[in-house]
Amino acid sequence: MPSSTTPLDSDAALALAEPASGRPLPELLVAARAVRERRSGHLVTFSPKVFIPLTKLCRDVCHYCTFARPPRRGEAAYMTVEEMLDIARAGAAAGCSEALFTLGDKPELRYRVARAELDALGFASTLDYLRHSAERVFEETGLLPHLNPGVMTPADLEALRPVSASMGIMLETASDRLMERGQAHHGSPDKAPELRLATLEDAGRAAVPFTTGILIGIGETRRERIEALLAIRDVHARHGHIQEIIVQNFRAKPGTKMARAPEPPLADLQWTIAAARLIMPEDVAIQAPPNLSDERFPELLDAGIDDWGGVSPVTPDHVNPEAPWPELAALQSATEARGLRLAARLPVYPGYVDPRWLAPPVLSRALALSDATGLARRDAWHAGEATEPPAEFAAWSNGAGRPAAGGAPTPPVADALAASAAGEELTEDQLTVLLEARGPDFLAVCAAADELRRRVVGEDVTFVVNRNINYTNVCYFRCTFCAFSKGRLAGDLRGKPYLVPLKEIARRSREAWDRGATEVCLQGGIHPSFTGDFYVSVVDAVKEAVPDMHVHAFTPLEVWQGAATLGVQIEDYLRRLKDAGLGSLPGTSAEILDDEIRRIICPDKNTVEQWVDVMLAAHDIGLPATTTIMFGHVETPRHWARHLIVLRDAQKRGGRFTELVPLPFVHMEAPMARRGRSRFGPTFRETLLVHAVGRLGLHPWIENIQTSWVKLGELGAAAALRSGANDLGGTLMNESISRAAGAAHGQELPPDGMERLIRSLGRRPRQRSTLYREVSDERRAAGRNAAPLLDPVNPPANESRMPRPEILIRPGLLPTGA
Repeated sequence: MPSSTTPLDSDAALALAEPASGRPLPELLVAARAVRERRSGHLVTFSPKVFIPLTKLCRDVCHYCTFARPPRRGEAAYMTVEEMLDIARAGAAAGCSEALFTLGDKPELRYRVARAELDALGFASTLDYLRHSAERVFEETGLLPHLNPGVMTPADLEALRPVSASMGIMLETASDRLMERGQAHHGSPDKAPELRLATLEDAGRAAVPFTTGILIGIGETRRERIEALLAIRDVHARHGHIQEIIVQNFRAKPGTKMARAPEPPLADLQWTIAAARLIMPEDVAIQAPPNLSDERFPELLDAGIDDWGGVSPVTPDHVNPEAPWPELAALQSATEARGLRLAARLPVYPGYVDPRWLAPPVLSRALALSDATGLARRDAWHAGEATEPPAEFAAWSNGAGRPAAGGAPTPPVADALAASAAGEELTEDQLTVLLEARGPDFLAVCAAADELRRRVVGEDVTFVVNRNINYTNVCYFRCTFCAFSKGRLAGDLRGKPYLVPLKEIARRSREAWDRGATEVCLQGGIHPSFTGDFYVSVVDAVKEAVPDMHVHAFTPLEVWQGAATLGVQIEDYLRRLKDAGLGSLPGTSAEILDDEIRRIICPDKNTVEQWVDVMLAAHDIGLPATTTIMFGHVETPRHWARHLIVLRDAQKRGGRFTELVPLPFVHMEAPMARRGRSRFGPTFRETLLVHAVGRLGLHPWIENIQTSWVKLGELGAAAALRSGANDLGGTLMNESISRAAGAAHGQELPPDGMERLIRSLGRRPRQRSTLYREVSDERRAAGRNAAPLLDPVNPPANESRMPRPEILIRPGLLPTGA
């Protein structure tokens, strides 16, 4: 069999069906599994769904079908919207993301009762009612509709596209022969292959993510199966819209004309699945329903499937009610037993979560339901919310500890962990594999990171007593993630525009010192009137008030802007700040250090190169810095990997980064989330992975990994401390940036709270300075006998009467439409 990534050409595909081809089934299965591994690694997906049979009336009379049936006296022809909503609400409560609408083809053209009921409901057609029902389910439950309404016209597709994430129609066969008398599709006008292929073609023109497939065992030949797959492939080659191919096996059902027809054996189903995997391009998933193979369903994996299809914890398979879906636990166990990993997906596959393919409201909802790989997020946890971590992580947050891995990691994860253990620098691909880990792989990554943490820094967990001073929330930069800055269009977000006077900065610094602080962290928006002289005056104000206070201040963007406004070199400006008393820089304004992402989320901010240049210039003159990564919005794990490599390379070039601080995106008030243009932050699994892989990927260059209790809460931070982190950050005293974004974890975690949390994990608390040095007994004592904070004074920004500049200076990236 070919080993390249190119699918079989038509002649080679058709040759598979020839008895004399000389290609035994085991060889086909091995080749198909190799394609699956290239396509999706060791991942197999499924869609958690509810099944909504809008109507079981159909004008077709397929000889194997028990879903479609004639009208029954006393029964409604159509489900009511409330009945559908009840099913959808139950599915949403059970963690489903898909509402599968299945219905017969145009029953009003055959049955008077259907026509009469539609008239009474006020709808012109079954598809008109379907549109209304899908819209109600979407708007009232948040489930993403997947529609299977049969043959559709371009007008039908146009009407249904705004209320669906995806649609589908089974081609079943491309053979007209099966329409003849005595064959499975005789008397079923909508099963004509040319009509169904026309629907596939029209769906592609309409940019509808689409599902189709073949039904085997209904009288077709193997060659006809291949011909059907090639016909689908040709349509996909023109439009790129086929998400998945379903290879479904016929099951004989009592009461049908084919009740005594032989069912295809499992080996025949495996042959067809393997052929489909070899024929279809790798951007198309191959699916087979697990419930139609009884207890032997795990053997479908041996044929190269990468998706189990829709599986419902709530509703039966109404098309095959005699065949219940396996429990999700059984599905996961069977998948992992073959060295694979199970993951939930949305009805729309990751590559189609894009404005080209989805209507705006549907795209917004799909993003909200997505994790960083575009699959379905499986927890209700969001960074910043006052909710506990998912139940499966409860042990991580208390003395019980992290669970054992429970299985060998997959080869790519095992290889990357072995390379890390051998002291090798992890590549972008290796980092990405680790950052996408699931199941036993995820546990293995966290365990490796925690063991490395133990070897490098021991059992101490450090923290610093500090105060955040955010001197203004006015900013002229257009970061789409920022709920803190108050630009011209941000009046609906939290708070009013303010600018803190220098005397108030000095007062807060003195108050912080009296409460045991060794550091003030100063950051803010970039007010249009700020120049480099302003930042120097801030440092002067702090040092005049408290000479011994460490000033941790000014992002690389602020440094760049300050130097640019004065027309001086960055290194000269940094020397001036250092001479005034600046002690170190915070590593924010990093966000994601990949210009592809920065063009979307912060198009006029510093580029990656500019960020690194400022940091290395600071390090050259003896100013250390922290560094951060803000993740969970529009980027992917590969971008996280690239970010880590940028940091590692900068540190190797003479950097003086003291720590990595992973900052999960807090979405609640963020403009891009409110506008439906981003995900709703990372999942809890992803959050722990960024901490863990940060430890593994930056070793030995950056020693400390900090976790943010503001973003994760105390229990979340505890879990991160079991995943490679060794630092709890600062007590903060006044935290406002995360609060403005919607975080609810408080504005201060005092030293005794820090120590209580650390000891609950069996670790040793150690108060540190900004630069990880020891602090005096006097400072420790002051922090434990602190008076309550006075209310901060944040005067309206317009009271400052600062002069507006003639032009606003921006480092800038390439233009973006975001």
